[in-house]
Amino acid sequence: MTDVDKIKRRQKMLTKAIRELYITNLAVKKNEKALVFTDTLLSDEDITEQDSKRRKALVDLARQVADAGSEVCRNITFLAYPALRTHGSEPPKEVWAAAFGSEVVKELEGIGILEDLIGKKEIDEVLKRTIHSIIRENKADAVDVVIALSNFSTSHTKFRDMLTNICNVRYASMPLFDEAMFYGPMQVDWNALEKRTNNLAACIDGAEKVLVTAPNGTNLVIGIKGRKALPDTGNLTLPGSFGNLPAGEVFVAPLEGTTEGVLVLEWAPTFKLESPVTVKIEKGLVKDISGKDPYAKKLESKLKENPDFKNIAELGIGTNDRAKRADNILESEKILGTIHIAFGDNSTFGGNVRTPFHQDFVVFTATVTIVKEDEEKTILYDGLLSI
Repeated sequence: MTDVDKIKRRQKMLTKAIRELYITNLAVKKNEKALVFTDTLLSDEDITEQDSKRRKALVDLARQVADAGSEVCRNITFLAYPALRTHGSEPPKEVWAAAFGSEVVKELEGIGILEDLIGKKEIDEVLKRTIHSIIRENKADAVDVVIALSNFSTSHTKFRDMLTNICNVRYASMPLFDEAMFYGPMQVDWNALEKRTNNLAACIDGAEKVLVTAPNGTNLVIGIKGRKALPDTGNLTLPGSFGNLPAGEVFVAPLEGTTEGVLVLEWAPTFKLESPVTVKIEKGLVKDISGKDPYAKKLESKLKENPDFKNIAELGIGTNDRAKRADNILESEKILGTIHIAFGDNSTFGGNVRTPFHQDFVVFTATVTIVKEDEEKTILYDGLLSI
């Protein structure tokens, strides 16, 4: 097989995988409107050459997703905007206009609230109702489907929250995605994944607290009483559906102020640490970060930018048996039997902290025990599900 033949074969495989994304995961119809967006590398970002290459490849892939989608859906908009540096930041105005329609942006600017929304500033209940009313009255202008292929996640934003919950948009959040994921975790048995994930969510629901331990020294007690465990199954076919692709996790927002213990990190979001970083947690907040790896200082500096960044925002458990990669948090947090803990924003999935930051960290071979009415049940033992 010549190099040209190999390129043609690869392109054919990619086009087929993209079509499956539109048809299987999102059930996109010919007459629907879709928005595909990504973010471009900033000139002053302090990242490795390898990460820079990955980021540029993501932009190219997003364009291909939009182009290939035109065979499935007649009305596709593609946008690329300068990266916003952190997961959980609201996308810029032009993305809001493309998703909600220009009239929504015009009216939100007219009452002087769009800038506060994008800046994730506190908004009182009266203004929230006004914002929701404006969006509801103009929801016919909104797109039907969003494929968010930005490097920095838009999952935990009001942009995503109002699109799915008010406009019933189907939303695939795919931060850090790369082409290889189409041939690995995106090839999972979707029906089996959905069943496994829903069963785990049902098992966790109603628990008062969760105990997490791991051989690396992680030892946490997490309060979740009254918080809903949410399944991420990859089935985004119903109105208002939202989730990651690749999919496969159950996640819950811990009660603010309840998480206590130690989280030991062996992996940053996109690379393995040279030595472990220890995070001490008290009353639901990061209190101390220590370790010889340079990432300890980098993480500490980031969390000092805003007290809300220190919030323990999420506990998740991976359920995708085709996910394997440890060096990309989008995939590693989906690996069957891993757990992940996130810092920062949890306002869009049951929590009370709204801030322009959300960062996950994965832990392998963990043991997870839930406590319901003073009875303990181990649902994960050394990284193996036991439900």
